Order: sequence, then C-alpha cells, then structure tokens
Amino acid sequence: MPVQKTKICLIGGTFDPIHLGHTYIAAEAKRRCSLDKVIFLPCKQSPHKMGGSPTADAHRLAMCQLATQGFEWAEVDDFDLCSPPPSYSWRTAEHFKTLYPAAELYWLMGTDQWNSLPRWNRPDHFASLVKFIVYTRNQDKPQEYEQYQCTLLQGIHPASATAIRNHPKSASSIAWLNPAVQQYILKNKLYSADPP
Repeated sequence: MPVQKTKICLIGGTFDPIHLGHTYIAAEAKRRCSLDKVIFLPCKQSPHKMGGSPTADAHRLAMCQLATQGFEWAEVDDFDLCSPPPSYSWRTAEHFKTLYPAAELYWLMGTDQWNSLPRWNRPDHFASLVKFIVYTRNQDKPQEYEQYQCTLLQGIHPASATAIRNHPKSASSIAWLNPAVQQYILKNKLYSADPP
C-alpha cells in the first residue's frame, strides 16, 4: 500500500494583526483538505503592497505565535521575515520544498490574490511547487485558469485587520482577536496614537 504523503499548507500575510478570521480559514482548510500542518508565514514586504507593514516584524511574529498556541497542527515560521524583501512566494515555496521534500505542499490564499496570480513573479514555477487552496469572501468570484487549479473554500468571517488597526479597543475588534493577541496589542500600545 502506498505511503500517504504529509500535507503541509503555507499561509503568508502581513498578519497586522493576525485575527480569528485567519485561524478560522486555516482550520477550514485543514478540515477540507485533510492537512497535517498549516504554517503561518508573516511577510516582511509583499511585492503587491510596496511600502511594507506599519508594525514591527517582531510584534507581528509574536502575535502569530500567540494566536496559534493550542492548535497542534499550526506552526509559525519567520522565513519571509528573515529574507531580503520583497517576499516572492515561489522563493518561499522552494525553501519549504527543500525542508519537506516528501511532502505535498499547499498554498492558502484569498480570491484577490488568486485573481492576480498570473501577474505574480514566476507564477508557473510557483504553481509547479504547490497546490492552491482559495478562500472566497462575500461575493468574490474566483478567476478560472486553464493552467492553474485550486480547491475552493467558501466561508465568511467578518474580521478585518484594517478595522482592528483603526479601532483596536472596539467591541468588534475584541471579538475578532484571540485574547492573548488582544492583551499583547494593548500592552505594547500597538495601533494607537502613542506607540511605545
């Protein structure tokens, strides 16, 4: 009987901050695709969002670690944070292919990213390294490609990193955050007018 390959999914993002929507989507992907592990990859700088993140890398990494505690299938990796910008997804995929040569690699992304995939740096090479999982929000319509296939995840979570940054103490922000992440944000005065 053939040995089942380990299924590892990578999810990159600025995670500024990471919220319950991120972990909800990762848990749904794990369930739907029978993933063994989901690795959260905070990015230093997305090539599609030049200008970087307003919050220090160390804070975003720490919040990811707090948010994923208690999920035995979740890990946080600082590969992108330690790499020179910009963060190209194919480079990240190559790195993890080297780390886990026998594993089946997946990449979890939103519809907006999926729909812009042909404009990414080396998309065909990237697609040769991973299988795509795409989550849709609201009325998002994923693009259909001849050369790329994906597993669709449909699920709505109202959390918004932008709303949390703008109003970190609001009731909705508190509801959208892991309590440990919320405490970290308040303790370090992140997303307020008077940073430490």
